[in-house]
Amino acid sequence: MGARMSRREFAGRSAAGLLGATGWRWATDDGRLRARPRRPTATVVPGEHALELAGGRDGLLYVPASYRPDRAAPLVLALHGATGNGLRQLGGWRAAAEAHGFIVVAPDSRGGTWDAVRGGFGPDVTFIDSALASVFRRCHVDATRMIIAGFSDGASYALTLGLINGDLFQKVVAYSPGFIVPGEWTGQPKLFLSHGRADPILPIDQASRRLVVLLRRGGYSVTYREFDGGHEVPEAIRSEAVEWMLTS
Repeated sequence: MGARMSRREFAGRSAAGLLGATGWRWATDDGRLRARPRRPTATVVPGEHALELAGGRDGLLYVPASYRPDRAAPLVLALHGATGNGLRQLGGWRAAAEAHGFIVVAPDSRGGTWDAVRGGFGPDVTFIDSALASVFRRCHVDATRMIIAGFSDGASYALTLGLINGDLFQKVVAYSPGFIVPGEWTGQPKLFLSHGRADPILPIDQASRRLVVLLRRGGYSVTYREFDGGHEVPEAIRSEAVEWMLTS
């Protein structure tokens, strides 16, 4: 497989290899999330709730019917693709959340897509941090079963934040990611990537196939699935990812 790179070296090489031709400028913010699970001081009832952190673009919290405040539950932070929102992203997670008893937080990006995809960390990191802090105040979350997931631009952002915040998230699920934004990585999260071989939006040879090589070379545990299809998440892939994130 070749010589193993340090994380700092890998971050620089991945940026140069995957993003170097864009001419984008990166903000100095580090992409770190400060909120951490704790004993809740408020209560929540099962069901779907608005985050109520912003007017207009906000986001959703989904608490499964099996949730009990005396039992810590896994949490999935689910990030939508470009032009999407938390409501659309949550649609792909409700059934699994009910079946397996995990909480889902699905925030809306502040703009049409996530900040670092546009050029640097900023308001989305702040909003996600506030969303998590709000959820931790109300929900009993298992700090050992925190997952960040996303599709398309949301997958790129999930990989980016998951690697930077590997001391918070133990696992990352990235459906059809395009790239990873450079940053200082912490922890050693496990990774699940999937991509359609006929993806017309983020061609697989320029995206996941390159990312998987770089991530494995960087020493990360990567489960990777290709499928016959385009820019999508087939149900079989979704089911495998859910089983992986809760049992592997």
